[in-house]
Amino acid sequence: MSQLLILAAEQENPLIPPIPELVIGLIAFVIVFGFLAKKLLPNINKVLDERREAIEGGIEKAEAAQTEAQSVLEQYKAQLAEARHEAARLRQEAQEQGATLIAEMRAEGQRQREEIIAAGHSQIEADRKAASQALRQDVGKLATDLAGKLVGESLEDHARQSRVIDRFLDGLDEAATKAEATR
Repeated sequence: MSQLLILAAEQENPLIPPIPELVIGLIAFVIVFGFLAKKLLPNINKVLDERREAIEGGIEKAEAAQTEAQSVLEQYKAQLAEARHEAARLRQEAQEQGATLIAEMRAEGQRQREEIIAAGHSQIEADRKAASQALRQDVGKLATDLAGKLVGESLEDHARQSRVIDRFLDGLDEAATKAEATR
C-alpha cells in the first residue's frame, strides 16, 4: 500500500481514488452489506422458503388429488361394471320369469279351454238327452193317438202305451243306424 501512496503522491491518477475516500466507501459498503445481511436477506430467504414450500406443497397436494381421483375413477369403473353385470343378471331373470309366466298362463289357458270344452260337451249331451226324452214323449203321445185312431180303440193304458212307443222308436233308431251304415 505504501507504493500506492507513493504513486498517488507522485501523480494524481483519476482512476485511483484518494485513500480517505476509499476507506469511507469501504466502511459504508460494510455497513450497508451488514444491514442487508442482517435485515433484508433473512426476509428474502424466508419469503423464498415459503414460496418453495407452497409450490412443493401444491405439487404434493396435486399429486395426492390426482392419486385420489385415480382411485375414485377406478372405484367408479368397478361400480359401473358391477351395476352393468347386475342389470344384465336382472334382465336375464326377468326374461326367464316372463317365459315361465307365459308358459304357465298358456298351460292355464289350455286347461281352462279343456274344461270349457268338456263342460260344453257334457251340456250338449245333457241337452241332447233332454231333447231326446222330450221328443220321445211327444212322438210317443202322437204315435199313441195316431195308433188309437187307426186301431179304433183307446190306448190309454200307460204300460201298453210305453211298450208301443219304445217299439216304434227302436224301429226308428234301427232304420237310422242302417241308413248311416250304408253311407
